[in-house]
Amino acid sequence: MKYISKILTIIFALILTQQVFAQNNIIDEIVWVVGDEAILKSEVESFRREMLLQNTRIEGDPYCFIPEQIAVNKLFLDQSKLDSIEVDESNVNRMVDYYINDYIASIGSVEKLQEYMGKSLKNIRDDMKRSVRDNQLIEGVQKKHFGEIVLAPSEISKYYEKIPQDSLPFIPTTVELQIITMEPKIPLAEKDKVKAQLRNFTEQINSGQSDFSTLALLYSEDPGSAIQGGELGFKGRGEFVPEFSNAAFALNDPKKISNVVETEYGYHIIQLIERRGDKANFRHILLKPNVPKQELDSALVRLDSVKIGIDNKKITFEEAATFISADKNTRNNKGIMVNPGTSGRNSLNIGTPRFALEELNPDISRVIGTMNVGDLSEPFILTTSMGEKVAAIIKLTKRNDGHKANLNTDYQIIKSMAENSKRQKMMDEWIVSKIKNTYVRIDPAWKNCDFKYKGWLK
Repeated sequence: MKYISKILTIIFALILTQQVFAQNNIIDEIVWVVGDEAILKSEVESFRREMLLQNTRIEGDPYCFIPEQIAVNKLFLDQSKLDSIEVDESNVNRMVDYYINDYIASIGSVEKLQEYMGKSLKNIRDDMKRSVRDNQLIEGVQKKHFGEIVLAPSEISKYYEKIPQDSLPFIPTTVELQIITMEPKIPLAEKDKVKAQLRNFTEQINSGQSDFSTLALLYSEDPGSAIQGGELGFKGRGEFVPEFSNAAFALNDPKKISNVVETEYGYHIIQLIERRGDKANFRHILLKPNVPKQELDSALVRLDSVKIGIDNKKITFEEAATFISADKNTRNNKGIMVNPGTSGRNSLNIGTPRFALEELNPDISRVIGTMNVGDLSEPFILTTSMGEKVAAIIKLTKRNDGHKANLNTDYQIIKSMAENSKRQKMMDEWIVSKIKNTYVRIDPAWKNCDFKYKGWLK
């Protein structure tokens, strides 16, 4: 979440620059020069206002802290040119669309967003795109130079021993779970209805009545690509499920639309946009059949029979998860759930069986509230991350109460902290070295600062 907050701060600061100074009629001026890049007073002021708006902590004097942070970013951007770092433009576009949609939802309408920002939606999008791209370039440099940190166990122990007790992080309560799911049966009539609608879309596109991207935006049930007009970005065959990949990569003419394709996610039609070597960019429209309530109820009844079998020790939970569960992510792991992480959340639990309560699916989080370790839940309806409804039962296998981190129970967390500390030290040393070899000029009125990094004042 800190990462997303940082990006949002930078994005909004850049966007607000023109608005703030246009409204106040302040004459802009160059306050720093780093290499061949200027830092404007407007940039600093916009950062300050936006950080205050978001209640982001400012370390010390904002007119010292903020321009130094902007200057450090410019050092990384300069290095990105030397390293030939590239960014995925389709990913940049997806992030920009995500932010804009979020802002529109927060402020109420496109018109209100444009009024608040003091510029057109196109200009807002262009500013955001530059900021998101810059952040990804900076991340690319940091990953290349400081990405791989390997520490010996003895180094991790020494790091832990040096941490003051009152500085150890508090580890929130986590739980470990097993799950069994059962999918409801979808009537043939519902499947035929969806396929007929997709064929109708194909006819509208082929006749010129409608545009593929417009239909995707309006009707596709894939939220990640719908806001992009169904566009998926350049991907290889292995990045799609086989059924989708086979149909998509069989397309050679951008004017042709695939037949209806069935995958585990639902039904699709696909359009080729462009090929580049082994990768290609496609659009698709995804539709999912409606699941009647009686079929969900039937799935709950069937799963209740499984639970009775487990309670009566006719079958173990692990056996049921392996041979009965429809959850492909856990059935080969005896039903054990593994934390996949969520967009924007930098969790130390990722890749482990541990979940903080806020990291769980909301339906699961509600169910475990009254459960004890070893308990099985009653069957309940679970809405998956893909928006599908399935019947589920869960077993609470372990609860780790909140506590201050210690080396015995939280080794991976301490290890991550030690690696981050080492990475930051390396980064700080790199920044100081970079400053020494970079032309820097600071306006005299902005020099009276206790900067974090030495060498700015030459």
